[in-house]
Amino acid sequence: MSAAHGYAAQSADQPLTAFAFERREPGPHDVRIEILYCGVCHSDLHTARNEWHNTLYPSVPGHEIVGRVSAIGNAVKGFKVGDLAGIGCIVDSCRECASCRAGDEQYCETGFTGTYNGSIFGGTENTYGGYSDQIVVDEKYVLHITHDEDQLAAVAPLLCAGITTYSPLAHWKVGPGSKVGVVGLGGLGHMAVKIAKAMGAYVVLFTTSENKREDALRLGASEVVVSRDPGQMAAQAAKLDFIINTVAAPHDLDALLNTLARDGTMVLVGAPATPHPSPNVFGLMLKRRSLAGSAIGGIRETQEMLEFCARHGIVSDIEMIRMDAINHAYERMLKGDVKYRFVIDMATLKA
Repeated sequence: MSAAHGYAAQSADQPLTAFAFERREPGPHDVRIEILYCGVCHSDLHTARNEWHNTLYPSVPGHEIVGRVSAIGNAVKGFKVGDLAGIGCIVDSCRECASCRAGDEQYCETGFTGTYNGSIFGGTENTYGGYSDQIVVDEKYVLHITHDEDQLAAVAPLLCAGITTYSPLAHWKVGPGSKVGVVGLGGLGHMAVKIAKAMGAYVVLFTTSENKREDALRLGASEVVVSRDPGQMAAQAAKLDFIINTVAAPHDLDALLNTLARDGTMVLVGAPATPHPSPNVFGLMLKRRSLAGSAIGGIRETQEMLEFCARHGIVSDIEMIRMDAINHAYERMLKGDVKYRFVIDMATLKA
């Protein structure tokens, strides 16, 4: 075992503080990564504060990890010491079920092992995430970073926010000629706008805030609709082929579903702490609309996303923070006071 240092929540009602723990030494197929940057996801806050009622304490969040390979096992073939590498939301899975065999480890039928907080379906074995100085992961779940090194901090959020939005856009075959709605302009939403635009789609951003208009257009939206305005919403009726809804708070889905054309689909990727109100079934039936969900992405698709983003010059819009500023960053994140993703400079952990 090797000594590791990070920041952890010890309980739901306590701030994150410095935490010393142990990582395993690299086995034959393992890669050790010196963590350089870690993005801050809303899921980190949900978990630290036990808002999903499944947190294993102590909890070291962080699943948007980029860094440099510092050691490898003797059977590792895909990485060498000094390589840039990333870790997303998954560090293991059963590897045998139909989903794992298809490369969709996020739907592992026995529950993938999360980068932090153990198994997605529960269990007693905890895992510790990227708010730390190093991590050891089987090479099967380690990702190659092909962006330029000076973009590394802004690449980190692609490991969750990027793949969470890329996966449904790719699965539902968004491309040139598609009319795509993006609901919400936060950490997920701003990535959805960039990626859908790069795929060739016409992008309509739905927001409750008029002051998001200028930024949405800068990021690649062709139209901005203030969803509180009934007239603006009515003007979008039955126009869109696809909607990706990134909002992580309960809200009325019917007005958004009504903007879908026949056979259109709205996919939910935001995870609210309490359920959305149930939609009106006739809004679905009368135009054969679909309401769906999507969860992150598998390892193969995450690598595909990273390479797509590198080709198109896509990274996250970030604000860098020190490790000891994480609790203040959580409070700002709750207020939407970040454009659009906090990233921790892990060099500050040593201080």
